[in-house]
Amino acid sequence: QVQLVESGGGLVQAGGSLRLSCAASGTIFSINVMGWYRQAPGKKRELVATITNGGSTNYADSVKDRFTISRDNARNTVYLQMNSLKPEDTAVYYCNAYITTTQAMNVVYRYWGQGTQVTVSS
Repeated sequence: QVQLVESGGGLVQAGGSLRLSCAASGTIFSINVMGWYRQAPGKKRELVATITNGGSTNYADSVKDRFTISRDNARNTVYLQMNSLKPEDTAVYYCNAYITTTQAMNVVYRYWGQGTQVTVSS
């Protein structure tokens, strides 16, 4: 069993900052890519940022230079520092990870967290 648990969402005024965390736990053998996605009401889920276990990052154009993704491999945790927040950043943010478990070390599964709400007021 593997779980991803997000924390750090909330309500913030435009221009403010929030830091999201996502910790993976369970029968983990290894974690490859970890990332954040978001889904606003009435819209499709979209990529925000990803990071490999080697530290290579990728960002959506809409968040470049404002958001920073990082990870602590020892803690199986990924973070998203969000600065200069805008009302259009309002969404449920989901953590995502590609994980190999100890029960099936030749298979990579994609796991999702439950999501955390981020609301940016104007």
